[in-house]
Amino acid sequence: MNASKKVDLKIIIVGALGVGKTSLLLRYVHKTFHEDYQTTLGASVLYKMVMVDSTPLKLQIWDTGGQERFRSMVSTFYKGSDGCVLAFDVTDRDSFESLNYWRKDFLQKVVPAEQSFPMVVLGNKIDLKEQEVSKEEASLWCLKKNIAYFEVSAKDDINVVQAFETLSRQALSRYRGTIESYLTDSIKLIPEDEPRKKCC
Repeated sequence: MNASKKVDLKIIIVGALGVGKTSLLLRYVHKTFHEDYQTTLGASVLYKMVMVDSTPLKLQIWDTGGQERFRSMVSTFYKGSDGCVLAFDVTDRDSFESLNYWRKDFLQKVVPAEQSFPMVVLGNKIDLKEQEVSKEEASLWCLKKNIAYFEVSAKDDINVVQAFETLSRQALSRYRGTIESYLTDSIKLIPEDEPRKKCC
């Protein structure tokens, strides 16, 4: 595969209401942060061009609503995803405990047979003092599921770029593997020693 050819990848951010999914996305794409955001209804999409391992990537990043009433609608946006960000708020234990739901829902609807799908977990709002979920606890949860964990702050711009770069690299690797597998499986040549069947 040509490393300099642009690759389009779809990334989706999921997690409970109020964990800072929109803030993370705006920090990563536009390098901005605002204290006040409107709740995302359904989904919104932003784009970012990045270079990973000498390959230009066009990331299509989907920010999803975390409200309970939108969960069934959010899962319709999973289709075609190349990577997933599971986000929670380190000051809100319920948002951490809901990661099991979000991960399971995503994997069931996108890749039921592939548990190693490109995924990262972001523990947001580490700039706040009243943390309810320790780095050790979140790291252990991620270790058991073989997912990279990043403590991040959209407000203070801590580890946001690193987290998205890690996910982009994983998604690109999976994409390349899929393309190579497709090409290998679709090119079947008849060995020379096999007799050829004649028509008519």
